[in-house]
Amino acid sequence: MSRLAEEFERHDGLGLAELIRTKEVTAEEVLAATLERIDARNPAINAVVTRMDEQARAAIRAGLPDGPFKGVPHLLKDLGALYTGVVTSYGSRLFADYIADHDSEIVTRMKRAGLVIVGKSNTPEMGIAPSTEPRLHGVTRNPWSLDHSAGGSSGGAAAAVAAGMLPMAHATDGGGSIRIPASACGLFGLKPTRARNPMGPDAGEGWSGASIGHAVTWTVRDSAALLDATSGPDVGDPYWAPPPARPFLQEVGRDPGRLRIALTTAPWIEGPVDPECADAARAAARLCESLGHHIEEARPQIDEAAWLKSTLVIVTASLTFTLETRAAALGRALKSDDVERITWERVELGKTFSAADYARAIHTVHRTGRAVARFLERYDVLITPTMAKPPHPLGVLSLSSPDSAAFMAGRSASVGFTSLFNSSGHPAMSVPLAMSRSGLPLGVQFVARFGDEATLFRLASQLEAAQPWKDRRPRLT
Repeated sequence: MSRLAEEFERHDGLGLAELIRTKEVTAEEVLAATLERIDARNPAINAVVTRMDEQARAAIRAGLPDGPFKGVPHLLKDLGALYTGVVTSYGSRLFADYIADHDSEIVTRMKRAGLVIVGKSNTPEMGIAPSTEPRLHGVTRNPWSLDHSAGGSSGGAAAAVAAGMLPMAHATDGGGSIRIPASACGLFGLKPTRARNPMGPDAGEGWSGASIGHAVTWTVRDSAALLDATSGPDVGDPYWAPPPARPFLQEVGRDPGRLRIALTTAPWIEGPVDPECADAARAAARLCESLGHHIEEARPQIDEAAWLKSTLVIVTASLTFTLETRAAALGRALKSDDVERITWERVELGKTFSAADYARAIHTVHRTGRAVARFLERYDVLITPTMAKPPHPLGVLSLSSPDSAAFMAGRSASVGFTSLFNSSGHPAMSVPLAMSRSGLPLGVQFVARFGDEATLFRLASQLEAAQPWKDRRPRLT
């Protein structure tokens, strides 16, 4: 075994790039170490569903751009990021043979940063479940406990990183889909401000502004450096996030000052909160207090019933549009057996809503976002649990489950704290600060003002130094 193979997991993405820059290792050696890990560990985890070994080797042979992640391996989620000549399946049989003839803008920027794309990661069908168990590719297992969910919809990305296959991976978040798997797998996961990263050239926004792409990582600095590389408006974007005062990487290690922080353990989707998840948030608040920050209990007040209805209308409308567009491209109408059972239930429900319902939903979401923004005028940061329960056992959150009631209860426990900030557009991160008594990771969510990822990166790096998590890894057998 080479020295790199033995030491691979000691390095984050920037660390591997530095080894390549100083010629201690080559990009070819880093790729070989990554592919060896995928070969050895993916059969048990099922995180990587499309291999791109030859594309990765060809990219290195052609000469990589001299970016901050030159030679660093990266996975694309099998949703939300097109790569020329490679299937993007959206976790659905309907898209199983869909091959893009162009790259998404975010993929172009990843390549420009020097990243080497090695494959596609698993996702639930159309990204609408908080667990990754698609009929098309099979379940992704949590490296901390193979009988439990790795979260979703970026579950394949999180499981691959947690399993040590590579230091970071692309992820997207429309209701918690970066933060939930980051929590479930013990990683750092930042959902950026609405429109911080581009969605073009095929879309101006996802789920009416709720969805955004970024990554799951082991370290805070990798997340910051990657956001520097990918963020900023694209030609034709309908809107974009406020530009940062300085590069995000420069915020890592910068003193956040004395922050005024609100704490709540009450979700915005009704349901029980596991005491371990609530305790994790309270412990994080105490840690922040010990670092000099001011803590008080408070939460944004919204019309929860109206907001929930609005998100249902928006997601089902978007889902139905996407699936019907794909079926039309195949020359036929959408059928129930094209998709999984609960996906079809969402489509059927979506057809019952009117144009006025959609307009009303947008109005409600905007009103809700203003309520969150007004709350965050009084506080710099809000702390909550990331999830209301520890990771679920596999099967509960399958879109093919025969038990819709159990699915919806499990979904609420997953997104009850996260989804609000997709609607409001605020940046939010899950930080791996706790473990359950059964040995499963528990994340804590931190939310900041619109456009203020800087405060989150400063605080996250302070927490990372005070309570390091990078070397806390699952024991794979």
